[in-house]
Amino acid sequence: MTAGTQMRQPQMGLTFQDVWAAMMESRAEHDRMIAETDKKIQENAAQQKKTDQLIKDLGKQMGGLHHSFGELAANLVAPNLVAKFRDLHYTFTKSACEVKFKDAEGITLAEVDVWLENGDYVMAVEIKGKLLQKDVDDHLKRMKILHDYGNDHGDTRKLLGAVAGAIVRKDARDYAVKSGFYVIEQSGDTVKIEMPKGFTPKTW
Repeated sequence: MTAGTQMRQPQMGLTFQDVWAAMMESRAEHDRMIAETDKKIQENAAQQKKTDQLIKDLGKQMGGLHHSFGELAANLVAPNLVAKFRDLHYTFTKSACEVKFKDAEGITLAEVDVWLENGDYVMAVEIKGKLLQKDVDDHLKRMKILHDYGNDHGDTRKLLGAVAGAIVRKDARDYAVKSGFYVIEQSGDTVKIEMPKGFTPKTW
């Protein structure tokens, strides 16, 4: 071997052990990813189960709230309405809360929070915690249904409408008055009926 000559070490290829180790490392990483994915799926399923239970519980609470609101209408609003409308020369002899009107198949066509009646008039009162224009629109649709229902059952009495709220927005009040509804608002421990100058209630 001459001076300056360098020996080159032969390059060794991958051994079976090297390939096997690489495969095992890749398999371990794959298994880890699968395990993490399964864990996330289980966590999501558990969270969905909690969400479903919360929705179910909320539904029950809302049902109870609706029931309590019906009791409020029966025990507080309705008796005051009879007295307040007497001052406006309506002598209602009957009052009922949460009255449902159904067709021949038993399907509910409309539900009224407070229903007042005498020999000449009937009045449908819709009660809201906060009265909005949308509620007035909904009651207008309800009045049409009640009008048709009365005609179909031979009820010739005049149908009147009213909307009530613990809180009544001015735009909702003005819209309700323009639509021909009496507007009933909370006033201390009783209620008051707004009677703007020139107001004429609509009959259906």
